[in-house]
Amino acid sequence: MRYKTVTMPENRHIALVAHDNKKADLLAWSQRHKPQLASHHLYATGTTGEILNQQLGLAVHPLMSGPLGGDQQIGAMIAESRLDTLIFFWDPLSSQPHDPDVKALLRLAAVWNIPVACNASSADFIISSPLFNQPFERLVPDYEAYQRERALSADT
Repeated sequence: MRYKTVTMPENRHIALVAHDNKKADLLAWSQRHKPQLASHHLYATGTTGEILNQQLGLAVHPLMSGPLGGDQQIGAMIAESRLDTLIFFWDPLSSQPHDPDVKALLRLAAVWNIPVACNASSADFIISSPLFNQPFERLVPDYEAYQRERALSADT
């Protein structure tokens, strides 16, 4: 696979997601970091988005509930280079009916090389990084080059 460089903008597009048992943790983390989050474009799934909108007073773009398609919406945003960071407080100790969706979302974040935080400590590291509030270049798969190579090999 070939790679290309894309520049993440200074004002990031950030998804905030939490499983039911982690919503309070994400809200507390978001309240602590409200000044840092305020200058970014925020997205959240279902109930998490409602809670953050009501409690934070920040503009959080709502998506569907995770099990009803919100995880796939975020995955699509990642694949389309419309999301720069994923803050996903997932619950590793509870069974999730939409576990395959969660795994697919985390896989897409890894494939497209975006920063991912799965708990408050990793989220603290991301938001406190000097790279967080400035443009940042990252490598992503060059899918167009891959398609061209496949088309050329099919023609031969």
